[in-house]
Amino acid sequence: MMLKPTVLVAEDEGALITLLRYNLEREGYRVLEALNGEEAILVANEQQPDLVLLDWMLPQLSGIEVCRRLRSRQETRNVPIIMLTARGEETDRIRGLDTGADDYITKPFSMTELLARLRAVMRRIRPSLAEDVVRVGDIEMDRAAHRVRRAGQDVHLGPTEFKLLDHLIQHPGRVFSREQLLDTIWGSDVYVEARTVDVHVGRLRKALNGIGERDPIRTVRSAGYALDDTFAA
Repeated sequence: MMLKPTVLVAEDEGALITLLRYNLEREGYRVLEALNGEEAILVANEQQPDLVLLDWMLPQLSGIEVCRRLRSRQETRNVPIIMLTARGEETDRIRGLDTGADDYITKPFSMTELLARLRAVMRRIRPSLAEDVVRVGDIEMDRAAHRVRRAGQDVHLGPTEFKLLDHLIQHPGRVFSREQLLDTIWGSDVYVEARTVDVHVGRLRKALNGIGERDPIRTVRSAGYALDDTFAA
């Protein structure tokens, strides 16, 4: 049986560390802790974690500075980093991604969303860890069988709609611009108009939404689309 990866949690809030450790260990991950920025760099260099959950507001060194330093060192250059931040402004999120973070998640967050984001990042570096079946709300996606169900009923999707849902379901709650979706689904070397994304999102919605069912895909004006992880609540 393949061992799950090691996750370094760099966070100074004790209650959140306890919650993260409990949920991550329950999923089978090995958990390391760091209470400040200096300790995060020390532990990362000594233990070589597979992934870092990095709080933006850390004592001694900020999460942004920790991210910058980890990216500048050969030993930790390619370690995936997910930023945990209470800052909701788009400019702050972009700054975190520009510094080298692979993803961000804004506090307060659901543990379901965090674990989904973690799996998505890990899958990019260790494809063998990918789960065949992923669930968000009442939507279930089985990659191996190429099957999607909602509330137990089969949903028939075309290849592009399947890839679109596959990407969104790995990042519940995260908003993706049309350009980001174009690059992910069609590839950056293929010219496709942004309007094409709207067409395929429309088809995906039509396939997912039966009579009386709430639309799980959220349109964010002037920003893009997200799979809302609260839709089934």
